[in-house]
Amino acid sequence: MSGVLSTQLSGIARRPVRLLLTGLAVLIAAFVVYATVLGHQVTTRTVLAGLAGTPAAADLVVTDGAGEALRRRIAALPGVAATAGRLDTGFELNRGAGDYLSVQADPGAGPLATVTLASGTYPARPGQVAVTPRTAERLELTTGSTVTVRGWDPDTEKETARTLTVTGIVTARSDSGAQAYAPSEVVGALNGGDYLTQIDVHLAPGADPAAVERAVAPLLTAPAGETPPRLRTGAEVRTAEAEQATSDVGAVFALVGMFIAIAVIAAALVATSTFRIVFAQRMRQLALLRAVGAGRRGLSGALVTEGALIGLVTGAVGVGLAALLGAAAPHLVGLFGMRMAAPGAPLLPAVAVVAGAILVTVLAVLAPAANAAKVSPLEALRAASTTASQRTIGWVRAGFGVLLAGAAAAAAVLVVSMLPGRDEQNYDPAMPLLLVVASGALAFFALMALGPVLVRPVLHVIGLPLRRVGPIGRLAVGGIGGAPRRAAAVSVVVALGVTLIAGTLVGAASLRTLAESEIALEAPADLELVADGDDPLPAAVVQRVAASDKLANVTPYRRVTARVPGLDMDHDAIDVVTANLPALRGVHPESGSLADLGPGRVLIAGWLAADLRVRAGDPVPVTVQGRTVTVTVGAVLGSSGPLGAALVLDPADLTALGAPAGASGVLADAARTGEQGRTEARAALREAAGADGAVAVLADQRDEINRLFDALVAIAVGLIGLTVLIAVVGVGTTTALSVVERVRESGLLRAVGLSRTGLRAMLTAESGLYGLMGAVLGLALGVPYAFLAVRALGLDAPLEVPYWQLGVVLIALTALTALAGVLPARRAARVSPVAALATDG
Repeated sequence: MSGVLSTQLSGIARRPVRLLLTGLAVLIAAFVVYATVLGHQVTTRTVLAGLAGTPAAADLVVTDGAGEALRRRIAALPGVAATAGRLDTGFELNRGAGDYLSVQADPGAGPLATVTLASGTYPARPGQVAVTPRTAERLELTTGSTVTVRGWDPDTEKETARTLTVTGIVTARSDSGAQAYAPSEVVGALNGGDYLTQIDVHLAPGADPAAVERAVAPLLTAPAGETPPRLRTGAEVRTAEAEQATSDVGAVFALVGMFIAIAVIAAALVATSTFRIVFAQRMRQLALLRAVGAGRRGLSGALVTEGALIGLVTGAVGVGLAALLGAAAPHLVGLFGMRMAAPGAPLLPAVAVVAGAILVTVLAVLAPAANAAKVSPLEALRAASTTASQRTIGWVRAGFGVLLAGAAAAAAVLVVSMLPGRDEQNYDPAMPLLLVVASGALAFFALMALGPVLVRPVLHVIGLPLRRVGPIGRLAVGGIGGAPRRAAAVSVVVALGVTLIAGTLVGAASLRTLAESEIALEAPADLELVADGDDPLPAAVVQRVAASDKLANVTPYRRVTARVPGLDMDHDAIDVVTANLPALRGVHPESGSLADLGPGRVLIAGWLAADLRVRAGDPVPVTVQGRTVTVTVGAVLGSSGPLGAALVLDPADLTALGAPAGASGVLADAARTGEQGRTEARAALREAAGADGAVAVLADQRDEINRLFDALVAIAVGLIGLTVLIAVVGVGTTTALSVVERVRESGLLRAVGLSRTGLRAMLTAESGLYGLMGAVLGLALGVPYAFLAVRALGLDAPLEVPYWQLGVVLIALTALTALAGVLPARRAARVSPVAALATDG
């Protein structure tokens, strides 16, 4: 081992805390990466454990053209202990309420059963079914209840009614609220045909699978020209089902991997900045090594080796912590009554993560090591052991930054030129989105290059309130401005995280506004009652609905077929009173206002307005069965009008067009919120309708969209939070190391009268300024690129800026980075002025 390398390694051994502090960002990155690997393992195993597919007891499986007759023949073969036919058929309930029941084939007991009997008895005869608990609740069924369903009879080729008796309640792995179960022969009788999607075969103990396969093979015949049934092992079928089920998991974690990669890049940036600070603090020591004969190559190699050792130690610690968390997670989750599969201990990924940590650290240390190795031996004669921070950047770096900024702007302009018009056909968003990503990356690299130049003007603006606080505020702003390169290096990492978070929040808010507007038009109320056929709803039904205390905002409407000049096609026109429906308040028309609907006014779907080349304020003649009324466009809606109608007219205008007086349907909201309130409202609407209409629950789709958006935003922000966490760690590390570098400055401030509290406040404020500068720069990048990405998707979403959420991000980042500087500030304040002034730093 060379003397230079030995000196560096002995320095690490004397100060192990500095080793961990230098590589803390890499440690967190290694922890996150290996935790993600374990998370993928847990998710995959949990999905497979809960997979409602082919039972593990199925040794053989017959698919593609199987039937009940074939199942009985297979069941009679030697070595076969049990068989189960699989079939899923659906029926509409004969209640005039639009309810639907899915009847699935399952033996109900034995090794091949996928449901468990909870109460009552399992069906054994035709016309019997068992239902799930949620189905029983939603359809108001109990053991012994009867329900009439309508289905197609292949013999008579007509729709026929059948009465089903509920014999029991069963629990299944999933419960959609419209499920019933019965043996395959019972379901087959209901379906009226000899068809099964699958036959599961369970072998008797000791039976030879190969012999049973040979016995089954001759039974798998089919008429000429048709494909015979296919025989596979249960293991093959379950493997195929598992691959299909976990393919989505793989796709999700591939997306997660993208965020993890960004976090690793942030860790590399933080590590690079940290190495620069550490090597600058040891400049006198490095100069002494040069003075006693160490060459630049040897010194640079020793510093790179030091970086590799830091990567090895921090990577191993990060992996170890993630492994401990993975082992404890199933037990912690179990305390809350939930189950989670154990992740195991994948060794190869662990080694790969540690190797990756070494690689990232080595790449991060290369440039700082090369610069540090250029130190002149004469630096050893300086009184100070550190060197002053560089305040400016070279012309080459500045020119490169300007070039990157120009390229980013050019790419953004190109994206704008490629944006589609309304309902543009064959628009492919792949290239515009790729250009958005490229432009954003170029802009971020330009920020990295020009960061030290941008720090001063940004600091001048955001530091104004702090400077007015007093000397402590002015000192904090001056401390940041005195080292612009260091401030830029730390703030850029914070800006990366804030850019992603701001982009996610703005993009999600814009897309949510668009989705809520579209969903509000498709589902303007919680429930809808529509008439069967072309006849209107009886007036008594509408009166009963309006009188129900379980329903609110009851709004009858009529629907007719209308035409407009210049288009040889029919359009649906309705007269729903939009002011009665709170859900429509979230609709954002392209022009005009929903409040403009009234006599002589019309709301028109966006696609129809585009075809007619009209906008708010233009006249439009509407014709129904020879009668024409000219109305004025009050608002142009999105892709369609409420309930899919192209035109929304005032009731008086629809009457003038000859529409019948009876309502085509009724919209209503549940009087109470929540699932229970919606169930009561549905029952009330169904009771009021009797056999005169069908009930549809429109709110389920709206709720599902909201849950999806909330989940996606929470996941995305959580993943991006990893980058922010590493950025906060970078701020804390930078502050801690700068305390060492600025010992004499701290001592001088204490000597001239600054109190310990004042010094702590100054250094904490400096840390907060790092976060505030990064947040401002991140918002400046994130908001416009988010909107550009939404438009590049081909969506006509409005720019929706969630100001309060972005404000929370700004405050939270400033607070977190300020907290990261609390401990280093306390350490600096504890050093006495005499001791600080006596140091050579």
